Amino acid sequence: MKYTHGGDIYTYENMLDFSVNLNPLGPPAAVLEAAKKGVEQAAAYPDSRCRRLRKKLAGKLGIPGERLIFGNGAAELIYTLVLAEKPKRALLPVPAFSEYEQALSTVGCQIEYADTSVENGFIADESILERLDTVPDLLFLCSPSNPSGRKIPGELLMKIVEKCQEKKIRFVLDECFIDFLPDAGEISMTEQTEKFPSLFVLRAFTKIYAMPGLRLGYGISSDGALLERMERMRQPWSVSLPAQEAGMAALDEKEYTEKARKMVCEEREYIETKFSEMRIKYISSDANFILFYSETDLFTQLKNRGILIRDCSDYRGLGRGWFRTAVRSHEENMRLICALEDVLKKKKEDDR
Repeated sequence: MKYTHGGDIYTYENMLDFSVNLNPLGPPAAVLEAAKKGVEQAAAYPDSRCRRLRKKLAGKLGIPGERLIFGNGAAELIYTLVLAEKPKRALLPVPAFSEYEQALSTVGCQIEYADTSVENGFIADESILERLDTVPDLLFLCSPSNPSGRKIPGELLMKIVEKCQEKKIRFVLDECFIDFLPDAGEISMTEQTEKFPSLFVLRAFTKIYAMPGLRLGYGISSDGALLERMERMRQPWSVSLPAQEAGMAALDEKEYTEKARKMVCEEREYIETKFSEMRIKYISSDANFILFYSETDLFTQLKNRGILIRDCSDYRGLGRGWFRTAVRSHEENMRLICALEDVLKKKKEDDR
């Protein structure tokens, strides 16, 4: 399989990695200790129902535990949901996370693409409502969006979920980056899952707790029949003991996440200010990454300087010239900016 995601540190070794969008603080110490505790229990099978984690997460979210499903990262749940639903037609605004399309292709689903505009930050707008009149079986949306980092207005999301409920369209809303937003609790659609059974909210521990290597995601839905089908499709021990232990420890972290949100906001503003000074075209982001454009091959130029960014040319709806960078620590962000300034300076000199 061709590797098309960020974070490919196995192909590109010993690089400063800006290609993967994680909490710049790194995993909390308590989470790492909990994962080690899970390793010490390696002689036991993990709980296939994730009962302790389920109870703790349900309490934090204020929802019934039976409304949750856990998986080996959010990606597993994307594939499991598609396999459980077997949609014949799906609507996918682009550009979008490649796993949506890959999962749909595994069941031979016909995919209709809804192009988004750079002027709107590559997120869905009111026109998506008209596309729902064709009544697809399933709709994928991401807010904040990957790769642009822009959140979809809450008013529009409500219109979409209402229409999907009316038309009996499965609406999968990916909120894997929402925890980086200061108003995450207010804008999340988690509470709407009770009123709208067609809605499935996708979340993950991966990004905000910087633990992609442990693989832990979850979904929220009030459609018990859907969750039961998904459980039957999912292999029973996909969530390991280290991942379950780490997840429970992560739920106790409050100061850590608040510190991360503040840091990401400040550092994102720093990078975007520097981009403006360098006249780099970018999409102002709400999340912990920034999508930007340059006619210069910045992926190769920065790679030659020991820095890895995400080349977004493989995103349907973007193409050559689009790149994405994560927001990291100030020292690391300064290194990125200095490298970009050096690349653009040399390019200017070569053009003379």
